[in-house]
Amino acid sequence: MTHSVIRIGTRGSALALWQAEETKRQLELVHPELQFELEIIHTKGDKILDVPLAKIGDKGLFTKELEVALLEGSIDMAVHSLKDLPTNLPKGMMLGAVMKRAEFRDAIVSSNGKTLATLDATDVVATSSLRRKSQLLQRYPNLNIVDIRGNVNTRLKKMEDGYCNVMVMAAAGLQRLGLDRYITEVLNERDFIPAVGQGAIAIEIRENDARVTEIIAPINDTQTRLAVSAERAFLNKLEGGCQVPIGCFSEVDEGGTIMLEAFIASVDGKRYFRKSVEGIHPQVVGISLADYLFSVGGKDILEELRTQ
Repeated sequence: MTHSVIRIGTRGSALALWQAEETKRQLELVHPELQFELEIIHTKGDKILDVPLAKIGDKGLFTKELEVALLEGSIDMAVHSLKDLPTNLPKGMMLGAVMKRAEFRDAIVSSNGKTLATLDATDVVATSSLRRKSQLLQRYPNLNIVDIRGNVNTRLKKMEDGYCNVMVMAAAGLQRLGLDRYITEVLNERDFIPAVGQGAIAIEIRENDARVTEIIAPINDTQTRLAVSAERAFLNKLEGGCQVPIGCFSEVDEGGTIMLEAFIASVDGKRYFRKSVEGIHPQVVGISLADYLFSVGGKDILEELRTQ
């Protein structure tokens, strides 16, 4: 390939910039002949910080403006946290690559050393995620949970200022920003099920863009792509997102067998349905698990939430 500039679109938060810089670094290693530049684009999710995610919806909340830039040709690829990327992409868009997954679990962040097992009604726990809220309340029905928005550093500052004494956050974000010291516990995925695609970095590109597809192919991680494909098939079937208490995680063994475990719950955690399945085809695994959880009570929960 001849020397040219490839433009990488990203949000402007510290975490988004870290992810974009890491993507740029990996691409530069495999394509020293190319020049890569970052283009910062602010999304709706970056601008609306005083409303809970569940109330404004999350379809494209952190991605739409990047996708517009892609379609207009002002950027050549967009880097996202995979968990922010809707499962149904706009016409003309495709998921071009998924980089090797980092830590995918949630973490407890606390100003006074609290862990999941030691939480009680005196704690004020902050989270913007209904998935996290439902799992906390399923375990501790009297827990005081408050909403929180903002980037990682903003949330940490709010905790330090006394808004809360505990937060539940994605461990990967803290680790990537060198903020591990704030973590009091990384939660076992079977005790506290993470979000679809959590810990993975996604590269979205234009459909039929053969050149960019070829450029990003070397940093696509096949094992991660297989795992998150099952997770996203599950989410797509249920048409869920941050405004729905849904979570899942997957494991892929050496033979390519996928184990997918997931839950659907009411926001208060009183109704909680969980199941795991295995298979070799990610779409089949994800859809079959969604169908099962839908049939045992998930359908009622999702319909109630959507009418609200």
